[in-house]
Amino acid sequence: MKVILKQDVKSLGKKDEMVEVNDGYARNFLIPRGVAVEASTANVNQMRDKQKAAANKQQREMDAANAFKAKIDGKKVIVKAKAGENGKLFGAIATKDISEAVKEQFGLDIDKKKIVLDEPIKVTGVKEVSIKLYQGISAKINVSVEAG
Repeated sequence: MKVILKQDVKSLGKKDEMVEVNDGYARNFLIPRGVAVEASTANVNQMRDKQKAAANKQQREMDAANAFKAKIDGKKVIVKAKAGENGKLFGAIATKDISEAVKEQFGLDIDKKKIVLDEPIKVTGVKEVSIKLYQGISAKINVSVEAG
């Protein structure tokens, strides 16, 4: 019997996947517990519609990420911080500071969690920082830390 899984089942399949199982397993275990539904024509069409909607959503998110990348890729962001002699900062520049500077200078919102910074910036100068926009899509910006 073919069934469509409503949730992930270990050693059987993932959610919204159609699998072939024994009749007794489907009728006595999967369907009564709400883990699966019978693969009728209506249920199969509903599953395909869900998959199409998910694919469309993913494509829209990728397009939005590419558009955002085009706006910000290669830009120079200036962050001012208090610094002592030899360009050492009092404190450090973190992802939150970079996010706020981008919003202030370019009017673009970037979640601080998407900014990839190996370690906080502790000296003045220019550093290239990566921003993860979507799976496989990232932009690079130059962060210029100036004493001020």
